[in-house]
Amino acid sequence: MNSTENAYGLWSLVIINSLVFIIFAFSFAKPQSKRDWRTFGMYSAFIVALFTEMYGFPLTIYFLSGWLTEKFPGVNWLTHDAGHLLEMMFGWRANPHFGPFHMFSMIFIVGGFWLLASAWPVLYQAVQRNELATAGPYARIRHPQYAAFVLVMFGFLLQWPTIITLLMFPILVWVYVRLSHAEEYDAEARFGEQWREYAARTPRFIPHWPSSDIQAGGHR
Repeated sequence: MNSTENAYGLWSLVIINSLVFIIFAFSFAKPQSKRDWRTFGMYSAFIVALFTEMYGFPLTIYFLSGWLTEKFPGVNWLTHDAGHLLEMMFGWRANPHFGPFHMFSMIFIVGGFWLLASAWPVLYQAVQRNELATAGPYARIRHPQYAAFVLVMFGFLLQWPTIITLLMFPILVWVYVRLSHAEEYDAEARFGEQWREYAARTPRFIPHWPSSDIQAGGHR
């Protein structure tokens, strides 16, 4: 079928989409230190792996083809729509781009980029003034940039799960957690009691909603 032939092998789309999401994230993350570049590099590797399977070579579909064909007969698994595995497996066969998993994925992706965009100017201004970043998203969580990358990657997993990205995701989350601990160690050594007070009232990744105490403390 023509749709099958055109579904994959579109390497120009792999390159274009990867560059769009990497450059877009770069414009907000603006990595400076080796730690920043490591964080951004891991996100970039995830994005490249994702779009390689989305438009280049469907490794996951081929690997699971026997099971998918047996469990879901009648589905042409080499079409682009069928690559939205969760939508297909849960019966959303009309247009997966309007399915529940795809819609939820967009909420996570857009929310992640919004958080990334909101956190950068706060961090930049704090660094310029040699201060601890405690305003904006930093009033809610201590590591909004790491949380933003995790939200974006999780959103893409809902939209287009693959074996490689499913394996990469928990590893990347673990690395981000390790990096956050290293950052906190450095911040405590630099800011001392100010950091300890900030850390005591501000969660690391998941905000307390609602909490009047956190709101009051974060905006002082």
